[in-house]
Amino acid sequence: MIRDSDILRAKILVVDDLKANVLLLEQVLRGAGYLNVSSTRNPVEVCGLYEKNRYHLILLDLQMPGMDGFQVLEGLKEVEGGNEMPVLVITAQPDQKLRALEAGAKDFVSKPFDLPEVLIRVHNMLEMRLLHLHGTIMNLARLENSQRIMSLGDWELDLNTGRLVWSEEVFRILGISREEFPPSAATFDSMIHPGDRERVHREMKRTFLEPSRRAEIEHRIVRCTGEVRYLQ
Repeated sequence: MIRDSDILRAKILVVDDLKANVLLLEQVLRGAGYLNVSSTRNPVEVCGLYEKNRYHLILLDLQMPGMDGFQVLEGLKEVEGGNEMPVLVITAQPDQKLRALEAGAKDFVSKPFDLPEVLIRVHNMLEMRLLHLHGTIMNLARLENSQRIMSLGDWELDLNTGRLVWSEEVFRILGISREEFPPSAATFDSMIHPGDRERVHREMKRTFLEPSRRAEIEHRIVRCTGEVRYLQ
């Protein structure tokens, strides 16, 4: 269940190049009780800020110099990797609304602002976002519990960006902590048993060269304590 207090604590980012618009939206949102409202007038900063802070909602102006809202949406798509983007676009041009929705925005508000409407749309979007995240967290907790029981971990590597993600069970299997050892190919490679490393490298190379090929490798790892374990 999502409470009103949860919604009011949600993280909101206002993006508009006009100072007056930013100040107005900040004042209205804070006046309605929202506690975590941030802003930027530089659209180039948005993706980096979102990746760092994972805002629950971004109010995004579409008409900005240098980098417009549609370009920001494209950047956010890359950050989210195909997941839903919590973006409420702001536009004074009705013909841009459909294009914005097609680009991944979830809703829109028009200029000049109808402030009661803005607050309703913000509240509704935040409620839906928090419900979605709550369901995702619950499902993730169930998955992690199942993986722990089965000693089964999963990982994902984006070959375009090099971004590597490990589930919690991978850290437990390797005997390392997320804080000390962020996911990296170098960390895993250093733990492969020296007697198996060449074979593992050969199999991994074949897999990358033949994406449709199903690979199954069994090999040893050496944990930091010196303990040897088998992985499949």
